[in-house]
Amino acid sequence: MRHKINIFLYASFITCMLLGGLLLNSCKQDEVVSTPTLSVFGPSPALRGGELKFIGTNLDKVTSVILANNIEVKDIVKTSETEISIIIPQTAMPGMVTLKTATGDIKTKTPLTFSEPISIESYTTTSVKASDVFTINGDYLNLVAQVIFTDGAVVDSSKFISKTRKKIQVNVPKAAKSGKVAVSNGALIPAIVFTAGVVTVLDPTTVSSISASPVKPGADLTINGTYLNLVKQIVLPDGNKIDSAAITVNAEKTVITVKVPLVAKEGVVKLITYSGLEILSSTPMKLIAPTITSVSPMLVKNGETLTINGTNLDLVTSATFEGNVTGTVVSKSATSIDVTVPLTAKNGTIVLGTNSGLTATSGAIALVVPAFTALSPMSLTAGETVTITGTNLDLVRKVMFMGAPDVNVTPASGVTSLSVVIPTSAGGLGSVSFVTVNGTQVTSTDQLNIIKATTPAIIAITPAVAPGGLMTITGKNLNYVESIYFQNNVKAILYGLRTENSIQVYVPETAKHGVTTFTLNSFDGKEIVSPSFIYGTDPILSSTVMLTNFNGDGNSQSTWGSPFTFGVPSIPLDGSACMIGKSSVSGWIWSWAANWGSLPVLSNPNNYVLKMDVCITKAVPTGVSAGICLRGWDNSINLGNIFANSTNGQWITLTFDLNKDNPIDGTKDFGFYLDCTSTVDLSGVYLDNFRFDLKSSPSSAPKFRLIGM
Repeated sequence: MRHKINIFLYASFITCMLLGGLLLNSCKQDEVVSTPTLSVFGPSPALRGGELKFIGTNLDKVTSVILANNIEVKDIVKTSETEISIIIPQTAMPGMVTLKTATGDIKTKTPLTFSEPISIESYTTTSVKASDVFTINGDYLNLVAQVIFTDGAVVDSSKFISKTRKKIQVNVPKAAKSGKVAVSNGALIPAIVFTAGVVTVLDPTTVSSISASPVKPGADLTINGTYLNLVKQIVLPDGNKIDSAAITVNAEKTVITVKVPLVAKEGVVKLITYSGLEILSSTPMKLIAPTITSVSPMLVKNGETLTINGTNLDLVTSATFEGNVTGTVVSKSATSIDVTVPLTAKNGTIVLGTNSGLTATSGAIALVVPAFTALSPMSLTAGETVTITGTNLDLVRKVMFMGAPDVNVTPASGVTSLSVVIPTSAGGLGSVSFVTVNGTQVTSTDQLNIIKATTPAIIAITPAVAPGGLMTITGKNLNYVESIYFQNNVKAILYGLRTENSIQVYVPETAKHGVTTFTLNSFDGKEIVSPSFIYGTDPILSSTVMLTNFNGDGNSQSTWGSPFTFGVPSIPLDGSACMIGKSSVSGWIWSWAANWGSLPVLSNPNNYVLKMDVCITKAVPTGVSAGICLRGWDNSINLGNIFANSTNGQWITLTFDLNKDNPIDGTKDFGFYLDCTSTVDLSGVYLDNFRFDLKSSPSSAPKFRLIGM
């Protein structure tokens, strides 16, 4: 068997030899594609029985090597196309070397020479085992630096038992295998001499038994056998490996002690020796599992803690309840475990799990369920509230009534009663049911008489409506609505389509503007107040004559003074610019002026009204004069102190009649001006959309009333 040489060191040595001339130069032939060439060979002086290496190109095409005295060697080791080697015969003599190839002979330029050869004359031929004494007899053995057993089990000279010129003794290494043994002088390109025959190395390691089986995970396992000091590694059934550092062997080499990992599994244990031998235990390793002797209490409430008693319970890593839900282990010892019962656990057994995969199963436990004590009142109308009293009501998550969707509840801990609004779709005589946190259903023995609801219920309304506009109300039982009143006690008189689930109603122009509500009055006297909606500004119509909207529509605009600025307000009407009041205004002052010439002439001013949209967040105090006038022809229109009342942050439309018999001829300047007798704060005032609209009826609603309204 050839000795494995460190390739890196070998390459480094060859480089040095080439640079320093330590190796003998061969005759260099002209390089031809695929033609073998020789660069170096060595070592020289060499040892008979040792290796002789040749390095060059295409050397894999060499068929034989001819030594002096025409000794031919055909047994060539072809490491690669650039390297070959032979074993030098004992009969070899100094002289030139020839490499035979199909394309011609390659001869070295310098002769091969020999040093006093390391030789092996005899050696231990009986079977040996690790740590036995192995003896080699020969000559020049004092030059030996290593004894090499098969598969690279090397004994360095520092560990030789003895070494003389004629004899070497070493202990057989643990990793030794049967095969030829070699000696080496330890050089970078070493001179290596092999034994003539194979040395038989026995691996005497055996496993006779595994004690402490079953063994508890985390405890010690003992393995009995012979020559257990040769064990390099133990492989457990789950594939976990325990290396020699964690293995304890007794002085007699007959017992291994090793700690069993908590995650170990049951099965056959494998021992691997330094020589690579795998030895299987004759019997599998068995593990100790936890056992359960009792569970207390056997009737327990979800979310509370129970105690499990038994043995080896310190191995437990999980407690799985019926429903495949895992409880929380609060504390544990070898004899007891406290576990919190999951909220969603169901009646059934508890399975304790361990890291090793072993389990223990308890007897079936029962879980507490809520119970009904009373229903009050026993008869009521859907939509009303029923009070349910009982026990363990904190476990309830849903309440079920006949003919209605489930009602979700989240009771607090310790409650003894639930107040539940019966869905409006419920009706009839029947039981009430609980659905608990773990899905268990409990039904009352008492029956509840639910009268079908006729009280109207609002689901949605039109969120914003212009004065006189059509509002849509959707909901339930709307066919039981007798009347609708808007704020300021304004009754709706005009309706569109009406069904059980929808009502269309025209909002009277006289209803309160801004954020407001309305009230549904049912035939049985119930009053249902709507969500808030915005009753806002009058719409801009195609017939509207726009003076200005401060956004490019209508006349040009300019300011003759500074009571207002122009910009987008913090309370937007339509997202565009408007007039924004300032904090300090006094005297007679123009707020806005424009030229009438770009507007069409109003052919009959008596057919029009003046409108403007206003938002007043801060009213001018009573008694402070802040009159506003429109001047656009011979006589002005005094609009009065429109700032005296807040609109609660909402935009509304103000409407003013024009003075009669004041013709608008389209040639005169016009505008708005303020007459403030004292300093006035108008910082909460916004004005927009100065316009003329044709006079109309109070709303755009049709002039009829549905029968029955």
